[in-house]
Amino acid sequence: MEYSTSGQQSLQHTLAELEEERKTVLALKTKSYLFIAGGIVLIAAGFFSGFVIPGAVAGAALLIAGFIFLSKSNTRFGYYRHGFKQRVVAMALKEIDESLQIDYTTGLSEEDFIYSRLFTMEPDRYSSEDQIWGTAGKTKFSFSELHAEYKTVTQTKNGRQEHWHTILKGIVFNADFNKHFNGVTVVRPKDIGTALGAWVAKAMPIFSTSGRELVQLENPDFEKEFVTYSTDQVEARYILTPALMERLCALNARCSYTIAVSFIGSSVFIAFPLNKDYFEPPLRKSLLDPAFLNEDMEIIRFMYGIIQDLDLNTRIWTKS
Repeated sequence: MEYSTSGQQSLQHTLAELEEERKTVLALKTKSYLFIAGGIVLIAAGFFSGFVIPGAVAGAALLIAGFIFLSKSNTRFGYYRHGFKQRVVAMALKEIDESLQIDYTTGLSEEDFIYSRLFTMEPDRYSSEDQIWGTAGKTKFSFSELHAEYKTVTQTKNGRQEHWHTILKGIVFNADFNKHFNGVTVVRPKDIGTALGAWVAKAMPIFSTSGRELVQLENPDFEKEFVTYSTDQVEARYILTPALMERLCALNARCSYTIAVSFIGSSVFIAFPLNKDYFEPPLRKSLLDPAFLNEDMEIIRFMYGIIQDLDLNTRIWTKS
């Protein structure tokens, strides 16, 4: 991405500082692994050679030193990670839009995730981080990385076994729609039987088994990719205008996996299943590589561009 001259200079200075920290963390981790491996080798060699006690003493000493170095490296990595997110990512955000901010310690709350009605399965294990928020034109928005899972338990001859299943691992985008909805409308992948649709998964349909909850829309391309449910048929058609359906199809075409969308309260929520963790500092690659931030900035620009993609700044409704 392109930066202003002052922004480029400031970024390069910050990257140079953090590059030294990265090298320190990497050296500590490497040393810890070598000491731990050496300790294991000495204990094993002492056992097989008959020098059990000397091997155990020497090996234990190396193991202790290794775990001390590992603890130090983990602490230093925490500082390095904090600096990367609060300085590098935050600085890059400002080059896209001055309103953009990040708080990597928080994300979409579990309550808001459930409130979005994107999924019927409530999570048994949930984590979210890297919340980025701001204003694009007239529209406030935010997005966060998250991982939501549910648990199943099976009884076997060896006892109870727990199994964890992913509801969503990816990003949830949330924006003001400038309209208070009377009902709840959810758009989800049509083919939940495929691997790409299985993430939206269980306990369908979304509101009830009654066919009257299914919304039939007059857009073949949209109907091919999605199935729509709503508690208010009239409102669903009012929201999902031909133009918006076309924009959602275009947005979905740019994604690796099929998205899900909900309209609730006065917000639109969009779930993007992803296989990558974004906004994490590299450890074994140099920060001075000009391409290392490209993927992070690409996803930020993508999320920021949703406001324009869905034309959310055009105020065709007024909140009541």
